[in-house]
Amino acid sequence: MSRPRLPRLLADSLRLLGVLLVLGLVFALSTDRFLSARTFQAVASQIPALLVVSVGMTFVLIVGAIDLSVGSALALGGGVLGVAMTRLALPAPVAIVACLATGLALGLIDALVMVRWRLPSFIVTLGMLEIARGAAYLVTHSQTQYIGARIERVAEASLAGLPAPFLIALVIVAAGQAALSRTVFGRHVVAVGTNEEAVRLAGIDTRRIKVAVFALAGLLTGIAAVIHTARLGAADPNAGVGFELQAIAAVVIGGTSLLGGRGSVIGSLFGVLIIAVLDTGLAQIGAQEPVKRLVTGAVIVAAVILDNYRHRGPRRP
Repeated sequence: MSRPRLPRLLADSLRLLGVLLVLGLVFALSTDRFLSARTFQAVASQIPALLVVSVGMTFVLIVGAIDLSVGSALALGGGVLGVAMTRLALPAPVAIVACLATGLALGLIDALVMVRWRLPSFIVTLGMLEIARGAAYLVTHSQTQYIGARIERVAEASLAGLPAPFLIALVIVAAGQAALSRTVFGRHVVAVGTNEEAVRLAGIDTRRIKVAVFALAGLLTGIAAVIHTARLGAADPNAGVGFELQAIAAVVIGGTSLLGGRGSVIGSLFGVLIIAVLDTGLAQIGAQEPVKRLVTGAVIVAAVILDNYRHRGPRRP
């Protein structure tokens, strides 16, 4: 029932930073295009949506659950945003609120169904994956909603040369880590993921904690939908396919346990960066998509194995 402490968090962060630096060095030696301002700007513009979703996924995994619906929820949120701004001609702020409300509602539905009927989160969110994707097609009539400059302004805004979505994502990471490690809610999240029955016997309503975690993840998915739609300038009902797997991969690489009770948002930040550097570096050296997926998958498996040895020690089969 321990929560992330600074020395351990710092040690894990330095370890992940070392992995990131090694990857950067390998790709820098492989191609002279990698160490350039253009590469860094490309990474900074590509990762915000995944980073925001990964913050929510970190809380979900730590509480001992999983959310497979975030990719479809992102598509539905983007679809609502696109339809609101194109067909309904609503102002951008109103459409953005509708998008955020969509993500929040989906997260709440997942959680309420899960706790009301005591169903595994895997099954509930797998069903929501299909429901939200179907709803995205229905809302958009299976057509991409082209919004243009009215939403692109969100992605084009910058501060000190960094895209505004990237800075927003970093603020969310900082807030998420503070909530996890410095608040009663964060302690309860870790405790539920460690031993839910003990927490329940201590008089804490574990159902409310799970509902709050999934609501948070849904709201963050709505924010990611705004960022993703702004980057494309359009709402695509096919957006976010496989997004849930990327988020889970980033969080696991960052050291969060799939069994619950352990993890950090800062670690997930490094996980997202590692995936982004891998994807960008492999693309620059000319690796084909099958090779990129093979390497990324191998890194995920290696991260889980190393995490198991680091926290539990090697065990004989």
